[in-house]
Order: sequence, then structure tokens, then C-alpha cells
Amino acid sequence: MLDLSRIEELRHADVPPARHLIDGAFVPASDGGEMEVISPLDGRRLTMMARGTQADAEAAVAAARRSFDDGRWTGLAPAARKAVMLKWAALIEQNALELAVLGVRDNGTEIGMALKAEPMSAAQTIRYYAEAIDKLYGEIAPTAPGALGLVHREPVGVVGAIVPWNFPLMIGAWKLGPALAAGCSVVLKPAETASLSLLRIAELAMEAGLPAGVLNVVTGEGAVVGAAIAESMDVDVLVFTGSGPTGRRLLEASARSNLKRVYLELGGKSPNIVFADAPDLGEAVKVSANGIFRNAGQVCVAGSRLLVERSIHDDFVARLAEFTAGMKVGDPLDPATAAGAVNSLRQLKQNLGFVEEARAAGRKIVTGGARMLEETGGYFMQPTIVTGVEPTDRLAREEVFGPVLAVIPFDTEEEAVAIANGTDYGLAAAVWTSNLGRAHRMIRQVRAGVVHVNTYGGSDMTVPLGGVKQSGNGHDKSLHAFDKYLDLKTAWIKL
Repeated sequence: MLDLSRIEELRHADVPPARHLIDGAFVPASDGGEMEVISPLDGRRLTMMARGTQADAEAAVAAARRSFDDGRWTGLAPAARKAVMLKWAALIEQNALELAVLGVRDNGTEIGMALKAEPMSAAQTIRYYAEAIDKLYGEIAPTAPGALGLVHREPVGVVGAIVPWNFPLMIGAWKLGPALAAGCSVVLKPAETASLSLLRIAELAMEAGLPAGVLNVVTGEGAVVGAAIAESMDVDVLVFTGSGPTGRRLLEASARSNLKRVYLELGGKSPNIVFADAPDLGEAVKVSANGIFRNAGQVCVAGSRLLVERSIHDDFVARLAEFTAGMKVGDPLDPATAAGAVNSLRQLKQNLGFVEEARAAGRKIVTGGARMLEETGGYFMQPTIVTGVEPTDRLAREEVFGPVLAVIPFDTEEEAVAIANGTDYGLAAAVWTSNLGRAHRMIRQVRAGVVHVNTYGGSDMTVPLGGVKQSGNGHDKSLHAFDKYLDLKTAWIKL
């Protein structure tokens, strides 16, 4: 149960100016620069935050390098590192409501989702990787009798992690959990519009006993701080979740510097495919709406393309519009709210631009399509359903990252596959059908890192999340995430 009185108390709590965490100390920007933190709830200044410089990023990388090279973290026994991370996870859980409300004030996610998907998810992720620390074994190769081949797994070194604003704690933990569990040191760059909760869990990591310099957090602009991390000669691996254009710049920075490995999750235009033989169309309506409109559509795996078999298209859209009309959009700190605020005014304008372009092209705006609650000063948008969308429309090909759903009819399984695969992305997908053979055919044929069947979302830490095509490379979640943060070293011994 959410403590309403505590939420109201935290809603109005003063937020002190945010500072970098470098080498175990919270410090201002090297030139004293600051930037405003604007809350999407009311468009007002929430606090100030250090505007990082290249020198700040370089100082954080240097601290991470020292902490890695002297073994203060990676040199600890696995059980000792595990104990620190378990304590960290417990501290996050103990402060979960504080973290959730702080995050909501910073990025606009509705509190019901925020509590579960942010601090609670982060704690679970960190605990998962903590528990794996003392269960990572090397290998003995099947050699001839005169030789012994050993395969060691060793931490890669310094990891640069750049994370987005939509779920900063959840996605941040997907990077921090396995990187720290592997024994690496980390320099974390949060999004400009969602840094506060990550700084707070970094503080809790220090309280849990993480040595100084092992986790460093530098806030500021991506073009400055992110670029400095990406171009550093002392960062061994770079992990990023965000936009395609930024991902390309990070790859270019790797080529210009030390050829650091770069792992990218670049979003998607995920198809949610509903066949007429779906086992429960009412459930499909509800899950499809939540799959695009929760968190105001600001979800990497959002089912932003709804493909509906033509024989049920009109009825399904009508039911979807009715359900959507009943979703409460507004104050994200109200537990009854189903969808909160758009993260920034810039993002809101971009979302509305997509809708206006679709309207101008003659597509039908079934519901929504406009800004709402403008009198609050906040950045709220009506959940929007657009029908008559052609697969070649920009709305069907490009990621909006807002509460805008493009609906496309199809007639055959083959057509559904062609439409589903007809974008540059391949992150997630869903198939609704009672036909087991069809479900397996679709899983094989739809190009995506994860394919849901008769649901959308909800996969846990036991399975990987990664994309194909221009949705990126590498995987977050599951034990497979360790692959990014561990090097293989062979020892070949003559006996």
C-alpha cells in the first residue's frame, strides 16, 4: 500500500542542489556551472544540478581507473563484494518511497509504476547480480595429457555507462549491477532530465561500503560529459541506452579513441500483433493500452504499432478507445493515475508533431492527440490512437517515445510478419493467438530481441533484453549481461 501522507510530505520536500560523485565525494562542477532541474509535473524549477565539464568527466574516469588498478574492489573476495551489494540493495528497498517520489518529481512517471519499476526493480537487479558473484566459474579446457588449458573470467576494467531519463534506476541498475558484480569500476552519466534518483542510490552505495572511486556519477549535458566519457582512452567498455543518433556518435568516439567496446540499446518501434483467434480479446485490449500508454508511452519496448487482423479491427479499436478513455492521466503522485507526465516540453512538442503530421496525411485520430492539463504548467498529453496508418508512414517507422499508438490492419500471417519486420528496429514484439503453431512461427519470423505471446511486457531478470537491427547490440538482464563486463583470458600450461 502506498502511504499517501508520506507521498504528500515527499512531494513538497526541498531538494538540495545536486553535485557530482567523484572519488567518494560529492563535488560541484569544476567551473562552478549549474543547470536547472525542471519538474514535468508543473514546469517549475525543482532544484539545481552540477553542469559537468570535460575536466569533471576526466576526473571521474581517473578515479575509476585508480580504484580498479589498486584492487580496492576487484581485489576483494567475491563474498565480500557480494555482502556490500546485498546491503546496497537492502538500503534501496528501505528508501524506496523516497526514491520513487524523487524520481517522479524529476521525470513524471506515475507513482504506482515508479515504485515498482524504479527502486524496487533496481534493488532486485542489484541483489540478483550480487548473488551471482560467487557463482561465476572459469573453465578447464579438454586438452591433451601434456597440457592444461584454463579459461579465466576477469573484469574488463573501467565501464562508462550512459543511461536515459525514462527509467533511470531500472536501466541504471541493469548496467551497474553486472558491471560492479564483475569487479569493474564505473563512471555513470545520467540523463540531464533525470539525474536525482541515481545520485541518491550512488550515495546509498557508499553507505553500503562500496569503496571510493568504484562508482562515480557525473551530471550534465551529453554533448560534453557523455562525449568526454566516450572519447576517454581510459574507459574500457561503454554501455548506453538511448537514441540511435547518439549511439552512432558513441561508436564514432570509440573509433577515434581506444576502440573501446560499445554496447547499445537504441529503442524500437515494436509491433503488437493481434490475431482474430486471440484467446481473450478483452485482455488483449487492456494489455495493449497499458503497453503503449503507461509512463506516457516513454518505454523502450512500448508496443507503439498495433497490428490487428482486419476481421476484428473495427471492434478491437472501438474497445481499445473505450478502455483508453477510462485511463486517468494527470498528477503522477496520485496513486489512481494510470499515466503521468511527458518528461519535458521538448518531448511533448515532438509527440504532438507526429500527431499533426498524421492528421495532415488524412489519418484518423480516434482519441486524444492534444496537450492536456496545460493550466498546471506540467507536460501532459492525451493518450492518442491513430488509425488508417500505412506501414510506410513516419508514424509507423520512427520511434515517437510518447503516448501515440499507430494502428495498422492486416489480412494474413505473412502480411503481419512483413509489416512487423518493416522498420529499422527490432527490440520487442508481441503476438496474440490461440494457435500454438502460429505462435512459434511468429516467434521465429519476427525479428526482435524479445517476442511476447498473449501478453506484453513483464519478463523478469532471468531472461536477456537486447535488440537486433538498429535497436542495438549486447544484452541487459540475466547472466548474459556479464558478457559485457568480463574478459576471457586463457592460461596454457605445459605439464
